[in-house]
Amino acid sequence: MGHIQDRWYKEIPNPENIGKVIRVPTALLGRGLRYKVRYIDPNGQERSKSYPDKKLKDARAFLAKVEADKLTGDYIDPEAGKTTLREYSDNWLKGQSQDEATQQTTRSKLENQVYPFLGTRSLSTIGAATIRDWLNWMNGNKISESHKSQVFDLFSAILSAAASEKKIRTNPCRTKGVKRPVPDKRKITPWTEGKLRKIQLALPSRQSIVIPLGSGLGLRQGEILGLSPDDIDREQMIVHIDRQLACVGNRQIFKLPKGRKTRGVPLSQGLLEVIEDYMASHPPVTITLPWGKTTGDPVSVRLLITNDVGGVDTGSHFNKRYWVPAFIRAGIPYILGDNGMHALRHFYASTLLTRGVTIKELADYLGHSDPGFTLRTYTHLLPSSHEQARRAVDNIFKPRRPHKAISNPGTA
Repeated sequence: MGHIQDRWYKEIPNPENIGKVIRVPTALLGRGLRYKVRYIDPNGQERSKSYPDKKLKDARAFLAKVEADKLTGDYIDPEAGKTTLREYSDNWLKGQSQDEATQQTTRSKLENQVYPFLGTRSLSTIGAATIRDWLNWMNGNKISESHKSQVFDLFSAILSAAASEKKIRTNPCRTKGVKRPVPDKRKITPWTEGKLRKIQLALPSRQSIVIPLGSGLGLRQGEILGLSPDDIDREQMIVHIDRQLACVGNRQIFKLPKGRKTRGVPLSQGLLEVIEDYMASHPPVTITLPWGKTTGDPVSVRLLITNDVGGVDTGSHFNKRYWVPAFIRAGIPYILGDNGMHALRHFYASTLLTRGVTIKELADYLGHSDPGFTLRTYTHLLPSSHEQARRAVDNIFKPRRPHKAISNPGTA
């Protein structure tokens, strides 16, 4: 059990009254903090905290809180929160995904959006007011709401881990006084087939195959650039998506698809013919890259898409060299966020949904681990059942007068 030491006075036996004590001044009277709370922490280590004169009530309240927290398991070591955010975050990263590309992306968010404002702050000094100041700082740097929400979630995850490890008492990101940035909620508008064809014609012949691969298989950019003709099962008419081309720093690697989730995607006969015609003009090239990480074992893959010198381009280089210039040649304004290669996946999703493919099937083809995410992303593209509902009710209330067909705004 802890106790409070009065450094200005001490008790000594009363020489005039045996068995009693009297308080007498010490050599420290009037110097420094008067009350010193002494207690033993859960690890058996002696701790202390001092208070000035006339603050005995505060000292008693602190001691009572410490003893209660020890009993309930809520005790927080006052030294633990002195760790800086950068020090703790760097250590926290060691327990996260060791995928090099993921680590690189996470570190980039911390280095650019978190550490400049909060990196040198100790964990115990980061409260709700600090979080609000940080969010305001990001607003001043004109960071998009979507990116801010990603960075906020990352930062909140770090503070939640710190709270669970009893470095801090609670996660200030989760208090009522802090509002999480809300990502932009724009409805996806799929490209028209005409726009799709124009961009395909504007791309160089060697790179034009990305259009049918993206819009006909729903692949991500890295999966398109990492696709091999050996991934095609002509007997089952399935394309196996087993890898993607990724970049760590300035080095290219092969790795598993996003979420380490491989999948099979149905292949149509028409798309197979497009791929075969393409290979007749542009034979696959064998590319050898490390697998999984820059120091991984080398793996050789026959790739469908290479550049003019027989090498492979990273996603960013592909965009700069071929994708964006294709919009210029096609006379179509390039709108960031609407016209990236991911638009091909949206076209694929829209095409399948309008032809009755279920959300569960589409999620599997796209490589989404949660069909709920697929539904939230594409629900507005689902064909409306308005006319089916009208016909069902008409079976009860038979219409007697002719009526014109109603255009259905809900149909994609």
